[in-house]
Amino acid sequence: MGNDHEGQRVSRRRLLAGVSSVGLGALVTACAGKSPVTTTTGETVALQAVTDADLTALFAGARTCTLTAATTQGPYYFDADKIRSDIREDKQGVKLRLALQVQDSETCEPIPHAVVEIWHCDAGGLYSGAEAASAGGGGTPPTGEPPTGTPPTGTPPAGGGADLVPTDDKRYLRGAQVTNQRGIVEFTTIWPGWYRGRTVHVHVMVHVGNEKTLTTQLMFDEALNAEVLAKQPYAQRTGRDTFNDGDSIYRPSMLLKVTKAQDGYVGCIVLNADPDHDGV
Repeated sequence: MGNDHEGQRVSRRRLLAGVSSVGLGALVTACAGKSPVTTTTGETVALQAVTDADLTALFAGARTCTLTAATTQGPYYFDADKIRSDIREDKQGVKLRLALQVQDSETCEPIPHAVVEIWHCDAGGLYSGAEAASAGGGGTPPTGEPPTGTPPTGTPPAGGGADLVPTDDKRYLRGAQVTNQRGIVEFTTIWPGWYRGRTVHVHVMVHVGNEKTLTTQLMFDEALNAEVLAKQPYAQRTGRDTFNDGDSIYRPSMLLKVTKAQDGYVGCIVLNADPDHDGV
């Protein structure tokens, strides 16, 4: 369930040209007006995400009202135009359900109708849309992946302020959802892998109205990282060199509250955004 419209992807430019599908640009615009988007094929993307009530206790343990730390968006962000809750495609890995609640850092009230994007690498450390560039992430790759000791042509771009121009047509482990009245979105994905120089992490971007209001990252307890990365297909790669305590971006406030589920893990966190940009 949820706003899972597989295959509905379109650039902002094509959307303006009247293509009969809907992407992130349309959602951001629609959410600013708090109205649903109806495509020319008659399909409606409702501005409502579905989250199980049993996540309440997890959110209680993850709650805070301190402004969430902002980070660079990193070198692998682009508008993937994928509006769906299950972002796994055919990627193998330990199942991870993420439930994210967005609230106002000043009022502690949920922010409905916000667009939340997430993206992260696969079990082999690769990012969709940038497989060649991210293949320079180090370690011993799983069978069938390119060697990673030396960055190949397509070395990861420097900095993290500009959007990436995709170099392949893959769009796995990327997606966007819209917060419900409780400010919650839910994604189904896999536990991220790792690459050289960074701890295990998930990128998050929150759009409120027409603005990128918050860009941050989510991390995992290292005991859980060790548990998951010892499983296949993660265990095919060795030589992980960066952990939470050695990561330049890591902050304890970025840790997800994670619990085990029968088929994987569930992670929750409250993200405190600052829509009026006054730094509170």
